[in-house]
Amino acid sequence: MKERENYAIADIGLAKEGQERIEWAFHYMPVVSLIREKEKAGGKRPLDGHVIACCLHLEAKTACLLEVFKDLGAVVTAAGSNPLSTQDPICAALAEYGVHIFSKHGMSGEEYYENLSKMLAWEPDIIIDDGCDTVAMICERYPELAPKILGGCEETTTGIKRLKAMDAAGELKFPMLAVNDALSKYLFDNRYGTGQSVWDGIIRTTNCVIAGKNVVVAGYGWCGKGVASRAAGLGAHVIVTEINPHRALEAHMDGFSVMNMSQAAEHGDIFVTVTGNTKVIRREHFEKMRDGVLLANAGHFDVEVFVPHLDELAAKTYRARDNVRTYELPDGRRLHLLAEGRLVNLASGDGHPIEIMDTSFATQLLCALYIAGGARLKRGLQKVPERIDDLVANYKVESLGIKLERLTSEQEAYLREWRE
Repeated sequence: MKERENYAIADIGLAKEGQERIEWAFHYMPVVSLIREKEKAGGKRPLDGHVIACCLHLEAKTACLLEVFKDLGAVVTAAGSNPLSTQDPICAALAEYGVHIFSKHGMSGEEYYENLSKMLAWEPDIIIDDGCDTVAMICERYPELAPKILGGCEETTTGIKRLKAMDAAGELKFPMLAVNDALSKYLFDNRYGTGQSVWDGIIRTTNCVIAGKNVVVAGYGWCGKGVASRAAGLGAHVIVTEINPHRALEAHMDGFSVMNMSQAAEHGDIFVTVTGNTKVIRREHFEKMRDGVLLANAGHFDVEVFVPHLDELAAKTYRARDNVRTYELPDGRRLHLLAEGRLVNLASGDGHPIEIMDTSFATQLLCALYIAGGARLKRGLQKVPERIDDLVANYKVESLGIKLERLTSEQEAYLREWRE
């Protein structure tokens, strides 16, 4: 392993600006704040003696989670999970706070993996991952770390897909909780968070109107549902592409057109990929597209809009705006790629709304506390305990001032009885 460093960031002088952003985010994260206060009551530090490694999008909301980990006693080390979502002022503020952080905006692929290695040099016993790169690196390059790891969490659809494959192959050497599959995560984060933040990123980057446009959404999982519903709310005509017949029928019955990408390529004005797969939009589709289309990806990795095919097809490329690369084809048609094909909501915006990430990070926080608290977890991928899921939802409902209906004793008895 490498020698341990305290941090490697762009500019520590940006810390004040970063801390202001973090304080703003904390104001809208009542659940994370409530858990912190409950866990700290009486001077407790439940994460004392633990080292938590976090590979996440390093922006203000994430910083709130990392600061809470540290407040509860953990040694916290972190690396950015996406070069374009890393915010340098946030990294500076975290470094000043005492988090061992390794990232900078726009880092190269080589720097990205170097920073993951620097994070792992702190020999963590709890992992908080986004996309499974940390877990994969441990299993492939640093297997000597695996026996020490008590467990971890994965918060993305793509990461869960990779973990399932690792688990099936017998390569997952320690327990991982599927936070992405928790109700408190995917019902809100994937649908409402992705739905709003994707369009925030696209509109902010292009300054284009959405109403009246043909929007093609590739994938109708929870993220795709959010992107499609928000596009419709903005006045777009929505086309969905799917490989799953049930989801295709659901999109159809939700009022959207459903077709394959070969058909949709001829009609779309804006394309958004949300599948977690590779080459979803590729050469055969680019060749059919109209002049001026916008290409955006909301999946974790930059492989869904397949940029190498764009490079091969283009007669020339140029920067049209910040975060917009235009590919001009030999016949004069221009295809505009947003955020280099990376996560458009984070690379071109601020990611999910703060209140949405409050529930997602609360789930991460409680899972880390559960792991640190001596939970006997078996090796491999497993569900988040139902009581953690329910606790997050109850805390959120309470923070919103919502009063739930409660069953009477007569109603409870009725539900237990099978006789008429």
